[in-house]
Amino acid sequence: MNQPSMERKINFAAGEEPSEGGQSFFGFFLRFFSIIVFTVTFPFSLFVTLKVVQEYERAVIFRLGRLLHGGARGPGIFFILPCIENYTKVDLRTLTFDVPPQEVLTKDSVTVSVDAVVYYRIQNATVSVANVENAHHSTRLLAQTTLRNMLGTHHLHEILSDRESISNSMQQSLDIVTDAWGIKVERVEIKDVRLPVQLQRAMAAEAEAAREARAKVIHSEGECRASRSLRDAADTIGSNSIALQLRYLQTLNTLSVDKKTTVLFPLPINLFAGILDETPVEA
Repeated sequence: MNQPSMERKINFAAGEEPSEGGQSFFGFFLRFFSIIVFTVTFPFSLFVTLKVVQEYERAVIFRLGRLLHGGARGPGIFFILPCIENYTKVDLRTLTFDVPPQEVLTKDSVTVSVDAVVYYRIQNATVSVANVENAHHSTRLLAQTTLRNMLGTHHLHEILSDRESISNSMQQSLDIVTDAWGIKVERVEIKDVRLPVQLQRAMAAEAEAAREARAKVIHSEGECRASRSLRDAADTIGSNSIALQLRYLQTLNTLSVDKKTTVLFPLPINLFAGILDETPVEA
C-alpha cells in the first residue's frame, strides 16, 4: 500500500504528472454524469465550465481529487467539468517578501538584528500545489531560519563587510530546499545590520583612536623627513659662505613684502669687508 504513494510523491518532485488510469468505475460514472449535466444545461453551463487564466498564470486542475494528465493549463481558456473538477490558479511572476528582523548571535558572540529581502518565483505550478500546503508561507519561514543559521556561522566583521557573499550562500541554500516545492529563489539581499548602541559607541571610539594613531604616525614621519631636509640644507649652506649670504638676502626680501611692519635686521660686517678693503686710506 505504501509503494504507490511513494512513487506518486517522486513523480511530483520530478515535475511529472500522474495519469488517470487508476480511476474506479464510480469515477467514470461521475464523469459521464457530469458530461450529461453539461449537455442538458448548455449553453448556461458555459459560465461555469469555461475558465480563463492570464499569461503569467497557470491552472492546476483536480478531477475527483486526482491531478489531470498533461500538467497545468494556461494561459488562455480551458474547460472544466462541473461537480467533479476544481482548479487552483498559480502566479508565475517574480514575488518578493521582507524577512523580518532576526536577532542573530554571531560566531564571536555579538547579538545583531538583521533583515533581508528575498526574490522568488514558482517554476513548476503542479509541484508547488501538490508537494507543499502553502509554498509561499513555507518559503518565508525557511528564509527566516536560514538567515539565522547562516549568519550564526560568521564573525561580525564578515557580516558587515562581506554581505554579497553571504547573500549568495543564503540564496543557494534556499534554492536547494525550495526546488522540491517547485519554487526558484532568484536573489537574496541583506538590507540592514543593526548593532546594539553600546557596541556602536565602542566601535566609533575604536575607529577614532585608530585614526588618531595614524595621524600621529604620519605627523612624526613628516617631522622626521623635514629634519633630515633641514640638516642637508644646513650642511650645504654652511659649506659655502656665498650661499649663506644669498639666503640672508632672500630672507630680507621676504620680510620687505609686508609694508605694515617695520623690521630692524642687523647687517653683518663681513658684507662690507670687500668694500672697505678697496677704499684708499689717506696719509
